[in-house]
Amino acid sequence: MTIKIDALDSALLAELASDPRAPILELAQRLGIARNTVQARMKRLEAAGVVVGYPPSIDLQAIGFAVHALLGIELDQNKMDAIVAALREFPHVLEVHATTGRSDLLVRIAAETQQDLLEIIQRVHAIPGVKHTETMLALATPIPYRALPLVEYLTGRQ
Repeated sequence: MTIKIDALDSALLAELASDPRAPILELAQRLGIARNTVQARMKRLEAAGVVVGYPPSIDLQAIGFAVHALLGIELDQNKMDAIVAALREFPHVLEVHATTGRSDLLVRIAAETQQDLLEIIQRVHAIPGVKHTETMLALATPIPYRALPLVEYLTGRQ
């Protein structure tokens, strides 16, 4: 479901992005609006699926997962669902995207060492239906996942 967001929604999302655990009253004070307005906006954004949770941002490097890679997988299309289900069982798999182009899936992986990464890739190769993989090591993440600039862009257009 797509909803229209306004400048107040955008400001609320910015506050939540910078401090996901901020209490409703504190958000209201920061934004200069009533607590009930914040609650109503939050409820609307959650119901529409715009805000889908308040998980902490975890620095994987800080807990020992310093090797990050993107794994392109070429696969037998008839086995896509089974392959995705198998990948879901790998704790090192952070994300899986179905793609166009040379690879059918793009998989983001975190490992402790290059040896661990090699073992993960070998396990992926062993999944029935995987034809070929291509590994790209991520040397740095100059722009980590972010959604807020899109929210700000959207509200600036309206």
